[in-house]
Amino acid sequence: MMVVKRDKRREEFQREKLFASLAKACAKRPLPVGTIEKTLDDIEVTLSELGRAEVAARVIGELVMDKLRDLDRVAYIRFASVYRDFSDIESFRQEIDALLDSGEQDNGVHPGQMRRAEDDAPTVVKRRRRPGRRASKRPQVNRA
Repeated sequence: MMVVKRDKRREEFQREKLFASLAKACAKRPLPVGTIEKTLDDIEVTLSELGRAEVAARVIGELVMDKLRDLDRVAYIRFASVYRDFSDIESFRQEIDALLDSGEQDNGVHPGQMRRAEDDAPTVVKRRRRPGRRASKRPQVNRA
């Protein structure tokens, strides 16, 4: 399949190039192993279902953004910042605001993300002493 760039150039679709873009966007994010490959496979299936010999780069970019929006919001913003080529901080902010206003609750764990070890750590509850009782600094001696 051929990819039609914004400047009307055409080049062969390169899975490795798209993988590199996804990997950069998802770098250091808590995603399960194989998530990038599965996302890439899903995008390729969608592209092949279009049944076209040529696909606009814009179509591929939007597919990637749709997948990343559902996968990981930080990865989505990373990719969007390069793909949309924000001209100023205000346009970047508008994209973040739109993401936050999308109606989804951000509980820190998104579909496809792994839980962090800290999330599974037991909660330590400190016990409070009863009022009026003081701990003795001397060791108790059992006098029988």
